[in-house]
Amino acid sequence: MKKIAVLGGGISGYGSAILAKKKRFDVFLSDAGRIADRYKAKLDEWQVPYEEGGHTEERILDAAEVVKSPGIPETAPLVRKLRAAGIPVISEIEFAGRYTGRAKCICITGSNGKTTTTSLIYKIMRDAGMRVALGGNIGESFAYSVATGDYDWYVLELSSFQLDGMYKFRAHIGVLMNITPDHLDRYDHCFQNYADSKMRITQNQTSRDYFVYSGDDEVIWQQ
Repeated sequence: MKKIAVLGGGISGYGSAILAKKKRFDVFLSDAGRIADRYKAKLDEWQVPYEEGGHTEERILDAAEVVKSPGIPETAPLVRKLRAAGIPVISEIEFAGRYTGRAKCICITGSNGKTTTTSLIYKIMRDAGMRVALGGNIGESFAYSVATGDYDWYVLELSSFQLDGMYKFRAHIGVLMNITPDHLDRYDHCFQNYADSKMRITQNQTSRDYFVYSGDDEVIWQQ
């Protein structure tokens, strides 16, 4: 049975752990801080083993793959150890995207306006009677929705941190609002590194997919 470790017990972490449990992985969740009671209740319900207040590194380094919370930087000592050991470290979006079946994903990113745009798209689709879930940086955990629901569409707000942990995930419709300096401490204080992260919204798209972007954003033109 493949071992999956989940780092971080927030909304993306608990959802990833429950999805891993449903898919019959040997899953373990670890959080260096405190896990909210509502998430612990869900983990207990699904019988997912977890720890809080520190990491049991030996157990995490024994995993075949690690799902990392977007809030944990690449510079974290444990993440560096995982990278050095050659253990794949992915995001919740990458993990959950493997199990969406025929459902399609509308993914919205950008430095500003992405929450409003994501919420509006979701509301329009929901009001039209479509089977749609809201997730990513807002709403319910994408992974939890995949584990417990039956949807035709997922509308996802994606931060640059979530995009960084995505490798094979495909946005059927990708929306890029704009790119302005933000979170540069996570990108070696280099704006181009941040812009490159935002452009990952287009990776793996095919001729059957759509990329919608702001024609007024000069930074996007230059990418």
